[in-house]
Amino acid sequence: MTPFAYDRAGSSADAIRLAQATAATHYLGGGTNLVDLMREGVATPDRLVDVTGLSAAIEPTPDGLRIDAAVRNTALASDPRVRRDYPLLARAIVAGASAQIRNMATVGGNLLQRTRCAYFYDDAAACNKRVPGAGCDAVDGFNRIHAILGASPACVATHPSDMAVAMAALNAVVTIDGPDGSRDVPLTDFHRLPGGTPEIETVLARGELITAVTLPPLGFGARSTYRKVRDRASYAFALVSVAAAVDVQGGTVADVRLALGGVAHKPWRAFAAEAALRGQPATAASFRAAAEAELADAVPLRDNGFKIELAKRTIVAVLEELTGEAA
Repeated sequence: MTPFAYDRAGSSADAIRLAQATAATHYLGGGTNLVDLMREGVATPDRLVDVTGLSAAIEPTPDGLRIDAAVRNTALASDPRVRRDYPLLARAIVAGASAQIRNMATVGGNLLQRTRCAYFYDDAAACNKRVPGAGCDAVDGFNRIHAILGASPACVATHPSDMAVAMAALNAVVTIDGPDGSRDVPLTDFHRLPGGTPEIETVLARGELITAVTLPPLGFGARSTYRKVRDRASYAFALVSVAAAVDVQGGTVADVRLALGGVAHKPWRAFAAEAALRGQPATAASFRAAAEAELADAVPLRDNGFKIELAKRTIVAVLEELTGEAA
């Protein structure tokens, strides 16, 4: 691990000011991912600005439920309002990590965690995300866990967060503060697809800091869930995950929210499936047609073609669970 300076911020403004010191300054939340990257030599900040002392409130506002970025994952998953109105979010967080990690990890840090692609962590491998222009060994390497949607020849890595998938389904809005002021970005626009610059993972500019995430009201949010398909039950990363909420009126899908994890470089909002479902009968046939529409553009790699059918079946199973179609 390379030497680094350490500062503890007393406010968002203080954190942003401290972050201007060098281009290699990183904000430090729970450290559950960043510290690992520093130990491996993948991340080499020369200064850390600790933001864990900033506000960690969860409170209703006219725009919905505001969650400060320093809120710990455990606190968010156990909040009664989240469990009542957005149960898919609570379930996603609990599925994401052990209790020890959830007790440390913050909401802001969860959104910013890096891929778990083995080639990204291996400094002997070619990785455009770690060293721009180096190439991507995963394309022709062992790529069982990699992306089937939205990838590029430069990068086929997936985003590891479970929480972010649920928030994408909920139309969450990320509040960002920085040297040029504050702005709000829909979570679905916050993470970037790789294109030719996979090292640029979000829309954050230098020195910008996530300060909060707001969940807009969702009248049918109580009818929601999160399902994670993984190789083992003990906190493995998702092969495929589905966050879903559905509103059925008179046997017809009036509205629906769907997002997928484990399939793309970012939490993947399933807009095509949603459009295919609205106004259709709440049946297994409709669910399968919607899943087919969403996965129509999927591009498998050598080792992960199974993810396409797995994603389709998981979408159908989750929607059947929520509508009682499986009963």
